[in-house]
Amino acid sequence: MKKRSLFSSLLVLGLAGVVLAGCGGGSSDSRTSSSKSESNEKVTIVGSTALQLLVEQAASKYQDANKGVTITVQGGGSGTGLSQVQAGSVTIGNSDIFAEQQSGIDAKKIEDHKVAVVGMTPVVNSDVTVKNLSMSQLKDIFTGKVTNWKDVGGKDEKITVVNRAKGSGTRATFEGAVLGGESAVKAQEQDSNGTVQKIVSTTPGAISYLAFSYAKTDGLHTLSLDNVAPTDKNITTNKWKIWSYEHMYTNGKAKGQARKFIDYMLSDDVQGSLVKKLGYISIHDMKVKKDANGKVSE
Repeated sequence: MKKRSLFSSLLVLGLAGVVLAGCGGGSSDSRTSSSKSESNEKVTIVGSTALQLLVEQAASKYQDANKGVTITVQGGGSGTGLSQVQAGSVTIGNSDIFAEQQSGIDAKKIEDHKVAVVGMTPVVNSDVTVKNLSMSQLKDIFTGKVTNWKDVGGKDEKITVVNRAKGSGTRATFEGAVLGGESAVKAQEQDSNGTVQKIVSTTPGAISYLAFSYAKTDGLHTLSLDNVAPTDKNITTNKWKIWSYEHMYTNGKAKGQARKFIDYMLSDDVQGSLVKKLGYISIHDMKVKKDANGKVSE
């Protein structure tokens, strides 16, 4: 009886070991499968053209270091980025404005990740002799009250206004800071910083506005406002008023490669080098904060 009892006990222990080994093997396979799935994940990012340049270059570096990850970056404007991420059509929606500022967007359903700050500046064709305007003069130009450069200290030359398309975060930021609720003059509208850059640089008398990262190019120059220059330092203290956060929105909590890529965007590798190299301002350098209502505080 004792021998049979001992044999039975060993048999039970052996079977238990097999079961446990099987369970352990399944867990390992599950972790391996999850790891492989995440490493092969595709991330689609759409929206702000002001942020597009930074995200494209950061994505390129990230993919080099994370083989198998595919990140696709496209423009389309902040309105497009917000609406598509809310609909679940893309992984990340880039925006120059808070979700609360865009009609049709439920800010409670998407999560905000501020990854940089972008300054925006009025730019003019290089043949324009004006170097400085008051904020009220700039407002008069973009509301159609002033139509010739001679009326603001320049030569006798027609002013050609180039605006951004409706839905553009850059336009919303510029108009919020400059127009004070008044309507912009009817003018040609373009949907990207790059297109505006080309038109202003090749059109005598033209004026528009660009993100800092697009403002340094042949054929155009920036304007100071009330004798304040459009510099990174002036933005960090809100001395230069035309700026916004660069947001990367996710539908709910960011996870997987989207979470890892956003963390990478906030890392020293991007904030300490790529951000500044491309003309943006590190989120870590700001001395002030701005809320969705445009209120600035220390």
